[in-house]
Amino acid sequence: MSDFVYTTAIKKLRTLKKRIRKVPGGTSAGKTFGILPIEIDYAIKNPLTETSIVSESVPHLRRGALKDFQKIMWDTGRWVQSNYNKSLLKYTFSNGSYIEFFSTDQPDRLRGARRHRLYVNECNNITWEAYMQLAIRTRDVVWLDYNPTHEFWADTELDDEDVDLLRLTYKDNEALSPSIIKEIEKAKERAKTSTYWDNWWKVYGLGELGSLEGVVFNNWQIVDRIPKEAKYIGSGMDFGYSNDPTTLIDVYQYNNQWIFDEVIYRKGLLNSEIAALIKRDGKNRLIYADSAEPKSIAELRRYGISILPAQKGKDSILYGIDLLQQQNFKVTKNSTNLIKELRGYVWDTDKTGKKLNKPVDFLNHAIDSIRYFAIMKLKKNIGSYDIR
Repeated sequence: MSDFVYTTAIKKLRTLKKRIRKVPGGTSAGKTFGILPIEIDYAIKNPLTETSIVSESVPHLRRGALKDFQKIMWDTGRWVQSNYNKSLLKYTFSNGSYIEFFSTDQPDRLRGARRHRLYVNECNNITWEAYMQLAIRTRDVVWLDYNPTHEFWADTELDDEDVDLLRLTYKDNEALSPSIIKEIEKAKERAKTSTYWDNWWKVYGLGELGSLEGVVFNNWQIVDRIPKEAKYIGSGMDFGYSNDPTTLIDVYQYNNQWIFDEVIYRKGLLNSEIAALIKRDGKNRLIYADSAEPKSIAELRRYGISILPAQKGKDSILYGIDLLQQQNFKVTKNSTNLIKELRGYVWDTDKTGKKLNKPVDFLNHAIDSIRYFAIMKLKKNIGSYDIR
């Protein structure tokens, strides 16, 4: 039986007719799961159609649009394994049409072959120049989807008679589980007492343009990979299960800077599964983990994992942030969830907009991992912080 749901989002997306189709929307609005089936259907019904699906990095594609494409193809009974070129990330249909996946950090692809149709996933993460290189090589349709966290080139440069605009919200996605809907709607109540949550609800609940202010970390950069000369110096781990992911971040030292590399970011993991994922690459890790989970730490030790509890206390969050803010650090482009968290990790505010001396406790699980590592690796200059 197919798990595919023909949502209101898909119905609304099918009404768009102009060349450029901007689709801002809230979280879980079904943007990707709406645009992809439309492009799949078009490719099947129109022989020799060339379609490119693009985002900021290949890891971002693999964990997002490409994964969703494969799921939709499987759920609708259309997937033929021999039609998929894994090395090129390209699926060719029996009628000669194809859908390819590539990233904007591949300059040769930006200035390469032309295409009929283009879908830029989370386009707010790419530059205007990269978009232009893609758009001028696209003959027919251009899809752009994004969470409208702040104004960018899609708002300032693309506003004419050749542009359709459709805002989607979680209410347009009938495939959502009640638990996810409940979690999203919690923000509506939080918005009454915090300007952060008011902005969050505006962006991720209602799909309207917001303004992201007060980012905690602005001292980091994305790098392609871990240099061969880099030295592994430890890892940080945060535990989760049903609602929150378990996260594991490896840390390397290179040229007196830390490089963070995401290893695990997944919900629903048992400790036996966590241990298997830690061991799968054969790396001998020393892990600093959330001390609030002593039973999990003890069980992982029985699986042969070197793991220690990180010091925590009422000031440990601010102390860890302070340590991380004192140095520039890098994040591998494979670390897509950590990148997303760092971009959205902001200081909390009261209902008047006054910044509070604490970050918003939301979407910070990978950040907690690197914070635990920093606290244990750099136990110094504690000052007035209480992390006992």
